[in-house]
Amino acid sequence: MSIATVAPGLTAGTWNIDPAHSEVAFVIRHLMTKVRGIFTEFEGSIEIADDLVSSKAKAEIKVESLTTRHADRDAHVRSSDVLDIANHPVMTFESTGVREEDGQYYLDGALTIKDVTRPVSLEVEFNGVSEDPWGGFRAGFSAETTINRKDWGIEFNVPLKGEGALLSDKVVLQLEIQAVRA
Repeated sequence: MSIATVAPGLTAGTWNIDPAHSEVAFVIRHLMTKVRGIFTEFEGSIEIADDLVSSKAKAEIKVESLTTRHADRDAHVRSSDVLDIANHPVMTFESTGVREEDGQYYLDGALTIKDVTRPVSLEVEFNGVSEDPWGGFRAGFSAETTINRKDWGIEFNVPLKGEGALLSDKVVLQLEIQAVRA
């Protein structure tokens, strides 16, 4: 899979994630609505190969930087009930491969939360490359996956009448990544 064909303007080499122009977000159902949150502190890099399937990505996310715009909820999510940031201050992702299926690209990798590592596949969209005002080059990517939080040992919930629960087990992870060529 040639990089020039799949991602015009993207060149082989290291591209560092620009946290000021990127977002790591999540969405979880709470009762009958969705609650959204972001992590404000993260870093990572993308190693683009001439053969796109050989490209790699890695990231580290500081869990303490989580915000849902509600201080009490954020404190609870950071607590030992949920993410236990005192014992697990970072989440990591390291890719294991890139693949194409029916014109859609996926970044497969290992996601570690609370020292539990599980495979995930991120559906990736390449948003282009542009020269920035300072003479550098930036590439944009959007990615999304849905995980089951229980697979990472995040069990907290409150049962409701019937078969309902306060929180969904499904969590959608959404990434908007702007990377700068090193």
